[in-house]
Amino acid sequence: DLESHLQRCQQLSVTVLTDHQDLNNTELRTILNSTAPQQYRIRAKLRTYKPQKLYQSVKLHCSKCNSLQEVPDGDDFDLILQGSEVTTPNPELHNTSWYDSVMWTTPDQKQRKIAIHFVKHDEMLQQPEDTLLMIEGGTLKEVWKLTKRFKCVIPVRSTEENLELLDLSAPFLLQGNIKYYGCKQCSTPKPVKGLSSIAAEQRPSWEPTEIAQVLGIEPLQYVFIMKFTLIDGTGALNAYLFDY
Repeated sequence: DLESHLQRCQQLSVTVLTDHQDLNNTELRTILNSTAPQQYRIRAKLRTYKPQKLYQSVKLHCSKCNSLQEVPDGDDFDLILQGSEVTTPNPELHNTSWYDSVMWTTPDQKQRKIAIHFVKHDEMLQQPEDTLLMIEGGTLKEVWKLTKRFKCVIPVRSTEENLELLDLSAPFLLQGNIKYYGCKQCSTPKPVKGLSSIAAEQRPSWEPTEIAQVLGIEPLQYVFIMKFTLIDGTGALNAYLFDY
């Protein structure tokens, strides 16, 4: 199996880093006793690597405060959506100059009220593949159905005066199968009416960075992180891989 194969590779293989071919090999002991930054070429074995499972290597990073966090799983998002069902959509916020609204009650026992707000451009609805919509009271399954048909989906809730984003533990935007998150520490969420400025552009592209900006969100970026421990008999060196 893969696990035992990887362990065998760790025990048997010798890794040669191919960069800096003009440099001689340097013992890890020497590197550990040197001050950074320097360039070295090493010849070493891979003793361990973390995390053991590849999907655990993907984290969310804020470039503003430099924080790292785990990617929330679907269950977290589902719980937040269920919590937002308690707030009934406010009809007074429906059908404004920049979006059209549709509201219905589900036929099941819960009789949930769902509202979808379709953002307009030049007072017209765009083609589904170009449309941004906002949903209130939907389940995770319903949200994913919408992302398959429409370009952008933003989960929202009603207050007395505005439509607002959900808790920032939830994605502030879904595009296809990608969930976009904001940094709780660095974001100052604004009412979603700021999106009307993008809708008024000549060709609204609904870029995540532009959406984040008008919503007061500092976007988190998906990063790939791994830690390798290298040995050569003279010492052990931790090497970190960090990439967007």
